[in-house]
Amino acid sequence: MPVTNFKIPEKYEYQNGFSAYHETEAVEGALPIGANNPQKAPFGLYNEKLSGTAFTAPRHENQQTWLYRILPASAHAPFEARETSTFDTNPGIHGKERWHQIPNQLRWDPFDLDETVDWVHSLRLVAGAGDPTMKSGLGIFIFAAGKDMEPHEAFYSADGDLLIVPQHGVLDIHTELGKLLVRPNEICVIPRGIRHRVTLPEGPVRGYMMELYQGHFQLPELGPIGSNGLANARDFQAPVAAFDEDTETEYTLLAKFSGHLFAAKQNHTPFDVVAWHGNYYPYKYDLARFNTMGSISYDHPDPSIFTVLTAQSDHAGTAIADFVIFPPRWLVAEDTFRPPWYHRNTMSEFMGLIHGQYDAKTGGGFQPAGASLHNVMSAHGPDASTHEKASNAELKPMKVGEGSMAFMFESCLMVGVTEWGLKKCAKVQEDYNAESWAPLKPHFKRPTPAKIVNGAAKGANGEVGDEAAVPHYT
Repeated sequence: MPVTNFKIPEKYEYQNGFSAYHETEAVEGALPIGANNPQKAPFGLYNEKLSGTAFTAPRHENQQTWLYRILPASAHAPFEARETSTFDTNPGIHGKERWHQIPNQLRWDPFDLDETVDWVHSLRLVAGAGDPTMKSGLGIFIFAAGKDMEPHEAFYSADGDLLIVPQHGVLDIHTELGKLLVRPNEICVIPRGIRHRVTLPEGPVRGYMMELYQGHFQLPELGPIGSNGLANARDFQAPVAAFDEDTETEYTLLAKFSGHLFAAKQNHTPFDVVAWHGNYYPYKYDLARFNTMGSISYDHPDPSIFTVLTAQSDHAGTAIADFVIFPPRWLVAEDTFRPPWYHRNTMSEFMGLIHGQYDAKTGGGFQPAGASLHNVMSAHGPDASTHEKASNAELKPMKVGEGSMAFMFESCLMVGVTEWGLKKCAKVQEDYNAESWAPLKPHFKRPTPAKIVNGAAKGANGEVGDEAAVPHYT
């Protein structure tokens, strides 16, 4: 079956469906019937609307959820700035950090685990583009944590939607709308503004995260593929309502706002939503359920056929962010170089490896928990050893990527790298280019005799070619 055989069993219940309209109640009768905002909500609850899009967004784009909770989210003290000298994830005019815009191909060794910090303080911005205050662009993070968040603490990002890709360990995420268990080979999306607390039931965690400042993720259009394929809507899982009842304990609410950290105190739990209905909620997805498409005749298709989620720009077909995976799959194309071709791309490509070995990089330098960045128009492709093997391989049906899962954050934007990502993390491989492509050898051999049709080219014997075949021959 197309599901991951997880070492850690599931412990929560879910509702299935991507961008579906869900309703759920932890106490029977807590959801109002036929009204969103009754004068008196059931059981003395408060009505609260959570809007992920503008009220006037087109119906097919509109995302909102109605919450029925013990106390409203607004019941807290004023926010105050926290850790202003150390928590800065908005390079440019709004912070002390800056972007390094460079064309070099970059690759990172595996990032270190850090057992001294919790989820919030483990977030390290590696690369990105745009500005969350303008709701434009994206940020690419590494997380590596070893501690639970404090018991009476919650966190949310006002800057964007969080796409979380665990590589090691297990995330137990308690959100306002319910609970999710997220394990390696699963992904999770926590939309902008949703409060959550992360604990680590299996010890330290590490992984990758994209923060989408602009719009929301959606499933890619299928076009000629038809009505099913790639990531199917039924395989996405949203939480069911689960609430705490505590109106006496002091809680700390942490907010990521313009890339900086703020904190407010409140005398009640943030996790008091007894019921909710809507289409704006956190969700998770098992990558093993991806229905891979590919060529069954010849040529290597574009990697867009591996897109799980996309966030489109205002130009259809051009993504602010794509989340693409390279799962285990069969290759059967005839007379075809089967790994990815050498290419230069108007899109920026940040790759990570969850486990196993990526079939286009078999030289050993691209490792689980590591990463690479090939920016706008930076040339890249298979390393020399992969090219040699693939050029001489017997072209029989073969399965690649078994036991492996690589992924790509792709964007139409030119991606900058932070000071931490370029220098402070001390993980950049200085010999990446020299190891991958410098060993490539020319294999071109002129035919003998050579018929040269370009007047500027010289034949093997130093004579120009057929002047009748060359326009404007002189």
